[in-house]
Amino acid sequence: MISIFSSPARYTQGMNATEILGREMAGLGLEGPALIVTGKSALAQLADTWKETLAEAGYSFSIHNFGGECSLAEIWRIRRAAEALPARVIIGAGGGKALDAARATAAELDLPFVSCPTLASTDAPCSAVSIIYTEAGLVAEVRILPCNPVLVLVDTRVIVQAPARLLISGMGDALATWFEARACAASNAQNLRGGSSTLSALALAELCYRTLLQDGAAAIEAARTRRITPAFERIVEANTLLSGLGFESSGLAAAHSIHNGLTVAPQTRAFYHGEKVAFGTLVQLVMEESPFPEIEEVLGFCLQAGLPVTLAQIGLQELTGETLEKIAERATQTGESIHNEPFEVSSAQVTRAVLRADELGRSWQGRLHGTSRKA
Repeated sequence: MISIFSSPARYTQGMNATEILGREMAGLGLEGPALIVTGKSALAQLADTWKETLAEAGYSFSIHNFGGECSLAEIWRIRRAAEALPARVIIGAGGGKALDAARATAAELDLPFVSCPTLASTDAPCSAVSIIYTEAGLVAEVRILPCNPVLVLVDTRVIVQAPARLLISGMGDALATWFEARACAASNAQNLRGGSSTLSALALAELCYRTLLQDGAAAIEAARTRRITPAFERIVEANTLLSGLGFESSGLAAAHSIHNGLTVAPQTRAFYHGEKVAFGTLVQLVMEESPFPEIEEVLGFCLQAGLPVTLAQIGLQELTGETLEKIAERATQTGESIHNEPFEVSSAQVTRAVLRADELGRSWQGRLHGTSRKA
């Protein structure tokens, strides 16, 4: 199999990075006019800066207020606005759904896409993937697009304004990167670009995990006090760049399939993507029969960060056998990334692993509160 590494053309991160957006776009040879697809929060924080930086670089632009859901209807509305301008580049600014809708529209129109995330809550900003939802909020399709963003610009002055829980959720998403990449390498599974992983992608995935362990606690404290520290900058990079390159160029495995399975239970919908992926990572390690010291390291990290390690922590304190069966069936349906594991996976295996992961998590919670019991 041919190895493929996929990445944005440029990644720019730092405090007040939005101030050089126009300069960065010009340096990449991008032409205007630009259509900015933005959520309300991003617009309130960045409208004045966009006006200044884009004017300095000679770009005219128009604003499209994102409707809140990355649906086919919203993509159609963005497309109409882009064609009416007519836009030569599309900029997405906001959370994951706003970026996904802008990215999908840019792909439909064969326009370059600039990704300006205002959260570090997932690893999607660098990717060429858009998740399309129904108007009711259910996943309709996952689009693998031809091109990554030409520019990913991450303004940590904006990122630090978000609730710390969102940064922590991003850490949960990033936590899976190394373990899923490792599984895909072991099975020689295809990555999201249809090739096998490169050594560089695996190295970045492992660096992502090591950065979480080293800087996670300090970054969370900085986020809670809204301070931009070196640890905070490194975790934003891990959540956004290292995890983004790692997952797209190495591949996904069981952790994200477990997340997808958990979404069939309505009780989990109040929890963020990365929170459910963190529990899915624990399930994956149990299913792989990973060395217990490694599982302990992940449990310790999650407890320190405030990421879920039990079913109760993702709303499933009263999990019925019927619901668990539905979760396992959804996680193992044809085409799911759980089949990238280096062994055959059944729904029965997933059921056992979910219950064992929950047991381990409850045991470690007990230790944390001084009521240890043997796992």
